[in-house]
Amino acid sequence: MERVAINPVTWSVEMGFNQGEVVSGQTRTLYISGQTAMAPDGQPAHPGDMAAQVSLALDNLEAVLGEAGMSLADLVRLNVYTTDVDALFPHYGVLAARLAAAGVAPTTTMLGVIRLAIPGQMIELDGTAVA
Repeated sequence: MERVAINPVTWSVEMGFNQGEVVSGQTRTLYISGQTAMAPDGQPAHPGDMAAQVSLALDNLEAVLGEAGMSLADLVRLNVYTTDVDALFPHYGVLAARLAAAGVAPTTTMLGVIRLAIPGQMIELDGTAVA
């Protein structure tokens, strides 16, 4: 698989994401449903704690990737939904650091939403991985 970053402007690279990516020669594509701060027993975790929810949602995203034999390095698209954009920004570095450690800067969209499906959840991550 070959990935080519498309960045007609460079400000996004400094924030940890590419404007676009051309992927060629792919063999498998994984579409990942929204991952939140849900404990293994299906119960919401860390109510009111954005930092902990970001970390657990990312752990859950990585678990889906791992089950498919992939990792964050295979992520080409990441959507971030949050009920509080301002509260997320101070903790966004956790997400950006884990992506950077994987050597990836997937195309990304962040959206502020009124609520998520499970009350108390503050962040949801979904994405697409190609390997």
